[in-house]
Amino acid sequence: MRQIGRSRRHKRFTKKLKGTTDRPRLAVFRSKKHIYAQIIVDDSHKTMLTYSTLHKDFKEIGIKTSDKTAAKEVGQALAKKSIEMGIKFVSFDRGGYKYHGRVKDLAEGARKGGLQF
Repeated sequence: MRQIGRSRRHKRFTKKLKGTTDRPRLAVFRSKKHIYAQIIVDDSHKTMLTYSTLHKDFKEIGIKTSDKTAAKEVGQALAKKSIEMGIKFVSFDRGGYKYHGRVKDLAEGARKGGLQF
């Protein structure tokens, strides 16, 4: 039931939020062990960039994958890679989750890395 409610909230939210080429969407998904982030352009149905705690660069750091510091590191790494690609402005899609905990730390890490939303 919890996943059904989250997916309903996510659909309701993404109806209003579309990622364009000027301002792509930063989508977040979290599981019990990992956190994932994608930069998506909905106009062309393309994923521009992805980063998660499963990425090989992240595994070298040696941080526990399911805590807030991991989420902040994922946000900073995603921001660094997106700025290298020329993406500076994004729309934040929290994926139906409440804006607290790991989702909030990922967003703060992305802002600290240079993304603006």
